[in-house]
Amino acid sequence: APCEASRSGRPVGLANKEAMVVAGELVTAAARERGVDILPIDSEHSAVHQCLRSGRSAEVKRLILTGSGGPFRKTPRKQFASITPGQALKHPIWKMGARITIDSATLMNKGLEIIEARWLFGIGLDRLAVVVHPQSVVHSMVEFIDGSILAQLSTPDMCLPIQYALTYPERVTSQRVQTNFPKIGSLTFEEPDTERFPAILLARQAGETSGTMPAVFNAANEVAVDAFVNRKINFPQITETVQRVMAAHQVVEHPSLEQILEADAWARRPPGWGLVQVPCRPRRGLG
Repeated sequence: APCEASRSGRPVGLANKEAMVVAGELVTAAARERGVDILPIDSEHSAVHQCLRSGRSAEVKRLILTGSGGPFRKTPRKQFASITPGQALKHPIWKMGARITIDSATLMNKGLEIIEARWLFGIGLDRLAVVVHPQSVVHSMVEFIDGSILAQLSTPDMCLPIQYALTYPERVTSQRVQTNFPKIGSLTFEEPDTERFPAILLARQAGETSGTMPAVFNAANEVAVDAFVNRKINFPQITETVQRVMAAHQVVEHPSLEQILEADAWARRPPGWGLVQVPCRPRRGLG
């Protein structure tokens, strides 16, 4: 639990998005109180953390998070309803668990990362951008006020951000990650298609609303992904369900941990779910 870990007075290696998404205000406050560094292990946020070491916070114009675009980057929207869980679980680059792989397919993971970055780096949502980068070699970038952009690049391998967090502020020798640019050939970038993948817009809405809304956004997505994997809803209905649950939520501003957990539980069993009927399974261990 990040808040509890912060009380140890030691740097905290953060290996999941959800703690920051649902309780970023509480987690960052606990870290500030103890003067503790939160070291992100997510490859995108680790990349931003590394790039930020090259400039002062006042010099940062925006953060640019990259994403592969998932397995359906080129799939026509009219085919989305026929996408199967098996197809959605075939990520083109990373080997991950089922939930995060589906999130990558909907681009929900990029939405969660936007909210996480807001709290990790203390930056407004208007200064957080997402760009699709199919090769997943550029893990994220920082643009400075003079127009200079710094990026962290490497062959996709989670061992690098894990090692960085474990040895920070030092770097140690490792032969595991070897990046061969001639072999890679080219690096390409695209704007995310928010019409086909509206999850990023929903995440921005949740982050701008703040309070308990990010917890509801995350919980509704978890339930919807579970429903999709179990073939209770189709692929487009994942984000449709999240949108409907968010619209029904009465936001609590600056919530306590108890209020966050209550919102999380509500989002898993609100009236009018309609598309899915699944048991309430509140998340614990945020404190």
